Amino acid sequence: IDLQISFLGIGVRDLQEVKKKHRFHMPSAFTILFIIIVIIAILTWIIPAGTYSTDKAGNIISGTYRSVASKPQGIWDVFMAPVIGMVGDKKTEGAISVSLFILVIGGFLGVVNKTDALNEGISSIVHRYKGREKLLIPILMILFAIGGSTYGMGEETIAFYPLLIPVMMGVGFDSLVAVAIALVGTQVGCLASTVNPFATGVASQTLNISPGDGLGSRVLLLIITTPISIIYVYHYASVIEKHPEKSLVYKQRAADEKRFAIKVRSDDDNFQMSKRQKAVIWLFGLTFVIMILGLIPWTNLNSHWTFFDSFTKWLTGIPFLGNLLGHDMAPLGTWYFNEITMLFLFMSVLIMWVYHMKESEFMDAFMKGMADFLSVAIIVAVARGIQVVMNNGMITGTVLHWGETGLHGLSQSIFIILTYIFYIPMSFLIPSTSGLAAATMGIIGPLGHFAHVSGSLVITAYQAASGWVNLITPTSGIVMGALAIAHVNISIWWKWMLKLMIYLFIVTCVFLGIAAVL
Repeated sequence: IDLQISFLGIGVRDLQEVKKKHRFHMPSAFTILFIIIVIIAILTWIIPAGTYSTDKAGNIISGTYRSVASKPQGIWDVFMAPVIGMVGDKKTEGAISVSLFILVIGGFLGVVNKTDALNEGISSIVHRYKGREKLLIPILMILFAIGGSTYGMGEETIAFYPLLIPVMMGVGFDSLVAVAIALVGTQVGCLASTVNPFATGVASQTLNISPGDGLGSRVLLLIITTPISIIYVYHYASVIEKHPEKSLVYKQRAADEKRFAIKVRSDDDNFQMSKRQKAVIWLFGLTFVIMILGLIPWTNLNSHWTFFDSFTKWLTGIPFLGNLLGHDMAPLGTWYFNEITMLFLFMSVLIMWVYHMKESEFMDAFMKGMADFLSVAIIVAVARGIQVVMNNGMITGTVLHWGETGLHGLSQSIFIILTYIFYIPMSFLIPSTSGLAAATMGIIGPLGHFAHVSGSLVITAYQAASGWVNLITPTSGIVMGALAIAHVNISIWWKWMLKLMIYLFIVTCVFLGIAAVL
């Protein structure tokens, strides 16, 4: 056969190369979103055009739908859509503010990572609990969950697996426990994102609401789902500690022990964080505390909560100091993307000064951090292009009208649960959380308005679905990277995660159903 193939001028290696070339690869988020833009443009030639009347605040008024002349979108409109998605036009607000925020927070994280404060902090905790490693499970999972909930921690965990796997295996656990601590921890945090800029931030900006709206309910969801996950991992660790043969990766334990027999720091190694690194950790945490305080609409919650307004007015009224700080300071509780972008920029400079970082090192770390998040910032604009084509093609109103008709008589609880279920396959299709929010929230948010469900709860449903899917999806670099380091087959991971996925799904549905009627 080989001779015949060679005679034909093909060769076995050539056939192998052909197979590799024809092997299916999941297209990037950019390609998927652009394909959706093209499909939507085609639909503008088919779907009847229509529009709704809006109130002074720009909210759609139910029952005011009317047909208008069709405006099909062409090739020019398709390629112009991502551009308008970034800068905006009369019909669609641009994503420039949220994209700039994403870039600046990328720079901020780049500067923090340059100090190695986060890595050393986790390493210090692991060392401190030597001999009590089981306690690391709840402690680290809570820290990772907070990271996922506040700033979308994910890729950063890759650095911790080589440290966690030998530690967990050394005390009788397995590599699954080590992977779960970081992976489940961060993604459950993303499931219940509180102020995650890549999920909460993008979705809120799309709906023109503050990321602080609905913060209380999202904190409650985080408090509910994190202990469930911790108990699940802790129970499995306890079982295999007593009965190692019940480990799902027991057959490869000998190979894992040899594979991960790497040097672990000894008691003689210096695990003490420097004073500068400790200061960076405090500033890092303070940054997110200030952001949360700035985003919570205090006066809307209670008309008597005017402390921040009064304090800012008093502070800026002090001679010289007011001029030095700036009279246009916005009080906490009235912040939006411009203010929180400024906060992360300022804190980046402050960390540079506290850590005694050279200007050249700071700029290099900041620019590299921005570069790491450039694709995320552009994805938001490309995804917003879907809404641009729908709005300019005058089919947004028609789609909303169909949704309004279909939602007639549907309870709030049923709507929000269906929204959660809708976002599960969408999260597989568009694994980028920011891209998914920018692509769909412009339609789902107004549908929630028709069903008398708040936009903030719609955002919670979307985030919950995205985080749930990102625990197991093979399209996630975080999942596949963690499993590759641990040498765990994804089918084994799915088997191990099955019960937890069911628990989280049921709990989230119940939570959303109750929250919708409160």
